[in-house]
Order: sequence, then C-alpha cells, then structure tokens
Amino acid sequence: MEILLSLQPMDERIVIIGSNGQIGTELAIALRAKFGLQQVVTSDIREPQISDPAGPFEIVDVLDRKTLHQLFTKYHPTQVYLLAAMLSATGEKHPRQAWDLNINGLLNVLDLSLEYGVKKVFWPSSIAVFGPHSPKTDTPQYAVMDPNTVYGISKLAGERICEYYYQRYGLDVRSIRYPGVISWKTAPGGGTTDYAIHIFHEALKSNRYACFLASGTALPMLYMDDAIRGTLALMDAPAEDLSIRSSYNLTGVSFTPAMLANEIRKHLPGFIITYEENDPRQAIADTWPNSIDDTEAQREWGWKPRFNLSEITTDMLTNLKEKTQI
Repeated sequence: MEILLSLQPMDERIVIIGSNGQIGTELAIALRAKFGLQQVVTSDIREPQISDPAGPFEIVDVLDRKTLHQLFTKYHPTQVYLLAAMLSATGEKHPRQAWDLNINGLLNVLDLSLEYGVKKVFWPSSIAVFGPHSPKTDTPQYAVMDPNTVYGISKLAGERICEYYYQRYGLDVRSIRYPGVISWKTAPGGGTTDYAIHIFHEALKSNRYACFLASGTALPMLYMDDAIRGTLALMDAPAEDLSIRSSYNLTGVSFTPAMLANEIRKHLPGFIITYEENDPRQAIADTWPNSIDDTEAQREWGWKPRFNLSEITTDMLTNLKEKTQI
C-alpha cells in the first residue's frame, strides 16, 4: 500500500461537493490518504460534524453559481466529486427541491468543469433509476427504466445528462449506480435502504427493531468499504477501458430484513424484529431490483466486492459497539 500511495500524482487537486454525507465523509478520508490532506478540498452547505482541521473545507451551496464559481477559481480542481443530493424518502417529501438540487446542481458542476478544464468528474447515480417494469432479479445494465420517485427520475435524467456531456463535449464523467450503502461511521441520509443501518444501532441499544420494510423485501446492498474501493477503482481506470458513460451497475450482496435479523441473532441471540405496515418507503422499495447484475463493472475495471452479509454484520456490530461504548 505504501508503494501505491507514493506513486500517486501529487499535482491532483480534488474537490468534493457534498462531503458531509454518508459517502462523502468516508470518501474524503480515502482520497486524502491517497493524494494528501491538502490536495483534497471538502465542501458542503454547513460545517462538518466530523471535522478534519488538517484538510481544507469550504462552505458551498451547489445551487449558488457564484460561490461555486469561487470554489473552482480558488482551487482549479483536476477532479470533482459531486455528492450533494436529496435521497429517495426525503425527496418524496420535497419533490421540487429534490429535482432542483439533483439536476440543477449537476448542471452547474458540469458546466464549471468544462470551463475550468477538470479532467474527471464523479457523480453518483442509484438503483432508484429502475422502476416497476424493470427486471427484478439480476437487473442488467441496460433494461427498462421507469422510476416513479422524483429521486429516481432525477437520477435517470442525470445519467442522460452525464452521457451527453461526455459525447458532446468530451467531459470525462464517471458514475456508479449505488445500491443501499451500509456504514457504521456516519448516519444515513434519508434513503429507503436506511433500515439496514438503523437496525444495528437499535439492536445494540435495545435488542429490538421496528422495521419499516416488510420481512421479505430483498434489496441489493453494498458495504461502505466496498463502495469507496469501487469508486476509487472506477476513477483510476483508464478512460479507454470504459464503455459506459451513463452509470455502472454495482452491487455487493442482496438480502431481506429477515435475513439480516437472523445474522444479528448470531451475535445477539435475543434480538427481536417487528415490521411496520403502510410505511411509504415500502412502496418505493417494491419498485426497485431484488438483485443487480454488475458484469460490465467486473469486466471493464475489475470490480469485485469483498464483504458478504456475515462479514458486514460482524463488522457493523463490532465497530458500533466500540464507537457507542455499549
């Protein structure tokens, strides 16, 4: 690892927009370990709860063209990671704001990336781009896409915009369709798959959990360590090896709330899970894939997850127990 780190180009200047979120927080740590503390600028609309005084941070609203322009002028980034977004469940409560943030924020960053000669842009998509008529099992890279949430609609539109900027202007935009991402370090951000994080906190706190999804709702998931590793692998891949400029399917493991509860009981034998009815997030989950086919990512840039359900459960409980002193 030390040899790999020493070979990284230190003239890279990286800006992360929306760095306070679940993925942004850990991606910033990984990028600073790879490129250096001062080479990675984090930014968000408010100060981070987990501060890193050694690395530069800027207050930036991705919808404010003036402050965004100032950010690009100040740092002249070679890479930009745009993570600012409103997720599925929150987006259904605020659809107009979700569309504005998810689409106009993306357009602002793409335009400035062209203006300032940014070499690479990363923008995350989601399995929410699939909908009721998409194949449910091993959903392929190319399939029917008819999302019925504003989050999914905005992500699908964003994919088309990213591919358009690549084809029309040659901007090197790269993207991953993230499934549910599980992490013990930061709180989830209002997504439909958030139960897979909440359940661990409640299991340690009270040894029971009221799940907002039905027991048999299978969804594709990805452990944060794998999500970060996959993101960096995509960004490191030679441009000529990439055939997809919309967004790559990516997955780790698919499971249901009942399957996850059974794994938790191996560590906490008395754990009890109950299931709430009529939660609006169930209707969203019912339109999403049960599992994902990520063959293109495997073939083109060597993707392979490392964490299975058992390993995710063990790692989550071990780290959360240490973190919360339970």
